[in-house]
Order: sequence, then structure tokens, then C-alpha cells
Amino acid sequence: MTGNTHVVVIGGGYAGVMAANRLTQRDDVAVTLINPRPAFVDRIRLHQLVGGSNDAVVGYKDVLADGVRLVVDTATRIDAAGHSVILATGGTVDYDYLIYAVGSGSADPGVPGAAEFAYPIATLEEAQRLRPVLDAAPATAAVTVVGAGPTGIETAAELAEAGRTVTLVCGGVLGPYLHPRGRRSVARQLADLGVTVLDGPHSTVTAVTRGTVQLRDGRELPSTVTIWTVGFGVPDLAARSGLSTDALGRLRTDETLTSVDDVRIVAAGDSVAPSDLPFRMSCQAAVQLGPHAADTVLSRIAGRHPAPLALALVAECISLGRRAGIFQLAHRNDVAMRLYISGRPGAKIKEFICQGILWQLAYQARKPGSLNWPAWAKDAKRRQLLQAKRGEALATAEQTS
Repeated sequence: MTGNTHVVVIGGGYAGVMAANRLTQRDDVAVTLINPRPAFVDRIRLHQLVGGSNDAVVGYKDVLADGVRLVVDTATRIDAAGHSVILATGGTVDYDYLIYAVGSGSADPGVPGAAEFAYPIATLEEAQRLRPVLDAAPATAAVTVVGAGPTGIETAAELAEAGRTVTLVCGGVLGPYLHPRGRRSVARQLADLGVTVLDGPHSTVTAVTRGTVQLRDGRELPSTVTIWTVGFGVPDLAARSGLSTDALGRLRTDETLTSVDDVRIVAAGDSVAPSDLPFRMSCQAAVQLGPHAADTVLSRIAGRHPAPLALALVAECISLGRRAGIFQLAHRNDVAMRLYISGRPGAKIKEFICQGILWQLAYQARKPGSLNWPAWAKDAKRRQLLQAKRGEALATAEQTS
């Protein structure tokens, strides 16, 4: 392994791969990527794996720079004092700088019976476990999807388009991120696919059994296969390693994505909470946080002060089967606006973006340091939020002193 500075990236998802690739722009930096799987998971296609239209797996040779050393193993602990990562196989990997990009997975459902009888699909292994269960179920079997965020909507639509009898249980509002106009469009498209949507406060799931889903209002839905898409959790690696995390377990950092505990640890993706104001967990955020984490490390190596965050979250894309979708545009502060594109054009945009993400990863591998978001697209209001947050903290400190 060549290079004077060794950077280890934990996690080979969108953020981790982008960070690892971008780090290779310096010849005196050696990069090691630690990931539990030998292939890249195209996570935004996991609902297609469940529906049978995509396997959601891409070879690392197609998205990872040649100069990055891939270690297929699981990080069990970070020894910050010793600058090393302890692996599940018993080995260790030393580092000069560490990028923490472990991503997210399924949250603890916290509902009686859900862990035993419902199928989460936040990871590749979970989606692969569900696929044969669906294949074995009769074509007329009742399928219940719990959770009306993008994953729930996409999964319900994918299965309904394949001829399944699907009920989508929202537990509240359908598509909470969407503008009301976009929400109505999604509801119409789901209805066209034959999906039964149960929304409102009484649609909260209170229990899951082997063959039913029970709701707060007393209804009991027959359900041969129950799919759970409510919420995301993050691995507890940071907490187990004695690093500061937020209530969800995300690594706490400053605005440069540097850990509040250790200047040699930087974070990116779903598992980071910069200034305790984390971004929406999404591929869109990950492919920007990854490069920024790499730039922070490269700045420190060069003896420069890293730049603060400036992200552009401009939309949310949801597929509704293979022939429809919605592209919900948003303001620069990640709040949905009235404008959206739906139907077949929405589906084409979503597919273009899905293919474009892999292209971005591969392009960053070939030309590290490229693909920077234009300044005009980035959220200028985050600084105001941070100032308000600091003002509130100062006021609270003065009141308690």
C-alpha cells in the first residue's frame, strides 16, 4: 500500500464510495474502504428487488476507483486513541484519518409482533429474505405495506403493478414530505394501480400477528405478507466506540463533518448529525456529504481549515411502479413546493436519476474531485438555523446560570 497518509472509510454505500473515490485525487493518500459486502448495494432500488424487476446490486469494479483498497469485513469498534478500526474477523486497520459512513438500516418497530411477523426491507439482506416469501404466497394473497414514506409508497406500487392485492397503511399522512398537490397526485396514481390506502391518525398499527395487522381504531386487516417500512435506524458503532452521538445514534459533528470528539474522524451520509441539525436521510444527501467529508480530510492533510457544509436538497423522487412516478420539487431548504412532475414523465425522471447516481459514482472514480454542486443551488438558510439554535442555547444557559 503506497501513500504517506492513510484514510479509512467505514461503509461502502453512496456516501462512503463518493468519499473514497474523491480522496484518490492526491497521490500521497492511501484509501481503504471497509464494507461487510463484496458488492455495492444500489439501495434506492431495493423496492424493485422486492418486486422482481432489479437485483439492486452493482460490482464495486464499476463504481469504485482502482486505487481504493476494499476490505470485505465488518467494523466492530473504533479505537480513536489508537487510530485503528477493529474488525469482526479479529484484525485491525490503522488510520491517519477515518471517514464514518456506516449508513442506516431498519429501525426497531416498537409494535407488538412486528419484529416477529413483519418484513423490513431497509437492507439488501432484508429485501432478499422477503423476495421468496412473496414468491411463495398465492397471487391473491393480501399484502400489507406499513409506512407511507417513499419506501412504503414505492414498494406498494411495485407489488400492485405486478398484480398483488396491496393495502398501504400510512399511520398518518400519505407521503409526509410531499406538497398537498403532489400528495393528491400520488394518491390518484396508487388508486389507478389498485392500492388501498388507509391514512389518518386511526391508521396507526398497534399490533402485527402472523395473519393480521391491527389498527388503532380496532380494525383488523387480513395480511398474508406484512412489509414494514416505518423509519430508519443507524448502526451503534459510534456509540459502542465511545464517540458522541445524537438520540438516534448518528455521530455528532461540526459543520465541516468533523467529530466533536476527534479531529481525525469525519462522518458522512445517514449516520451523521452535523451541529445536531441532520439532513433528511437520502441518497441525495449522501452523494453530497461523501465528497464534503473527503474534502474536509484533504483540507486537514494540506494544512487548510475545512469549509462548512453547503448542500442542495432540491427534490424528492418516488417511483410508482415502472410506468409512473412523481418528481416533487423543493425549495433550497428542503421544503416541498407546489411544483411536481407526475405520471410517465415522473417515472422517466426517477429512472434517469437512479442511473445518474451510479454514473456519478463512476465518474468520481475516474475523475476524483469533480462533480461539485453549483453554489446557487445550495441552501442559504442553514446558517440562519444554526444562529437561531446557538441563540436558544445561549438563552437557556443564561437562564440556568
